[in-house]
Amino acid sequence: MRKFVRGAVAAILLGCATLPARAETPKDTLVQAYRIDDIITLDPAEVFEFSATEYVAQVYDRLIYYNAEDPANFRPGIAESWAVSDDGRTFTFKIRDGVKFHSGNPLTAEDAAYSIRRAVKLNLSPGFIIGQFGLTADNVDQMVTAPDARTLLFRTDKAYAPSFVLNCLSATVASVVDSKLVEEHAKNGDFGHDWLNTHSAGSGPYKLVAWKPNESLVIEQFDDYWQGKPGFRRIFFRHVLDPTSQFLLLQKGDVDIARGLTGEQIESLKSNPDIALQEVPRGTIWYLAMNTQTEPLKKVEVRQALKYLIDYRGMADSFMKGRAVLHENFLPKGFLGAVDDEPFKLDVDKAKQLLAQGGYPDGFKITIDVSDGSPYLEMAQSIQATFAKAGVEVQIIASDDKQTTSKVRARKHQLAIGRWGPDYQDPHTNAQNFAMNVDNGDNPPMKTTAWRNAWDIPELTRETEAAVLETDTARRQAMYEALQRKVRDAGPYAFMFQQVEAVAARKSVQGLVWGPGTENDFFWQGKKE
Repeated sequence: MRKFVRGAVAAILLGCATLPARAETPKDTLVQAYRIDDIITLDPAEVFEFSATEYVAQVYDRLIYYNAEDPANFRPGIAESWAVSDDGRTFTFKIRDGVKFHSGNPLTAEDAAYSIRRAVKLNLSPGFIIGQFGLTADNVDQMVTAPDARTLLFRTDKAYAPSFVLNCLSATVASVVDSKLVEEHAKNGDFGHDWLNTHSAGSGPYKLVAWKPNESLVIEQFDDYWQGKPGFRRIFFRHVLDPTSQFLLLQKGDVDIARGLTGEQIESLKSNPDIALQEVPRGTIWYLAMNTQTEPLKKVEVRQALKYLIDYRGMADSFMKGRAVLHENFLPKGFLGAVDDEPFKLDVDKAKQLLAQGGYPDGFKITIDVSDGSPYLEMAQSIQATFAKAGVEVQIIASDDKQTTSKVRARKHQLAIGRWGPDYQDPHTNAQNFAMNVDNGDNPPMKTTAWRNAWDIPELTRETEAAVLETDTARRQAMYEALQRKVRDAGPYAFMFQQVEAVAARKSVQGLVWGPGTENDFFWQGKKE
């Protein structure tokens, strides 16, 4: 690894205890105290976690981007323009000239086509986002082509709403990788996946320097970035799990940004003249997942009982204050079809009646998997206390984000606290995840959260598939409203909160862009004044 860390920067990265009481990070360096133990891989074809998608947004380019200021119109990326055929099944992208990868290789339409084909053939966690348009390992070479260096053709199996297709192509799984560099490191037909797990092959404003799991992630500026030289020379993502540690590091100036503070800490910083606070509305949903392979959870009545054993308001007014707002549906506020109903509240008597109807009048024992940091542990402890009021004895299993996520993805949990962020800004992204399960077997083409909780729902799956094809906006909105209520009432999830991320930054930090999701956080225009 390149020897770039020295002096104060080394202390920042390594957590050295000898820092002066009033340390400051270098002016050309941004240091974030952030939870990054959810990172499983750095390959954009597999990345599906919050901090990893934020990394991808800095290191890779996409064809197009979601436009927060005008959601109906996308921002150009490496595609400077695009058009849709009259039959709605062919999308033609004109790739801009002069874009270079970090390797120095020129970026062409073939790299963009290769990246999409690669994601479909690897078929890793986010691969279904692209594959849902009828693309398979067998046909993707014909469906996605580059007739010349500046033209990309993306074909679909049927006509979808163009905005839906474009939203999916703005997801991180569609990030453009350097095909020549990746293929140089391919082994046994893996499309360079093993190598790209810990390396980068992008054209974005920053390039990877080092990733130390559960410790740090470091990226540095790419001077030849096509949109201009990035403002920071280096960006450090420092894994700091404990909110108190984040709070102290920020106050001392050892980090520039803290993003996991408690509501009480956020309130106390409002009087600090050196700190700027920003509330970032996110599309992220916190929910309790219930694996229906667990015997009691097979019963709808039992699942409903557990939803009446959660102290939603108590959590919202205490440790979730300043972090989230109450929300009991799978579509975040701001999405087409989102509903505000809050039918569930802590009601022990009603929960006991439902448990008796489900065959468990005396309750039962169950485990809950949870990430070992705030606010997950506090949520689990609150749930443990209120479940006990109806005889449901909960054992908390706490581990890092990576372990918890892997366990849930393998359907090995009983209960788990999940956090889900939309992959693109269309209601289908969450509907597909929570209301579709195309195959409840062990090796389905799509491993949605419904599949992870073994919820076999052929009728709801058909309704979800119909909603994404509906071209009448009012009708489509009504379909999503109905879907949410069905899933909320009978499904294996208790939706609890929608995130409002509190970003606490030194006032010298300017120009960072925070999107509705981490995949739309962009730091390259940031600087310190």
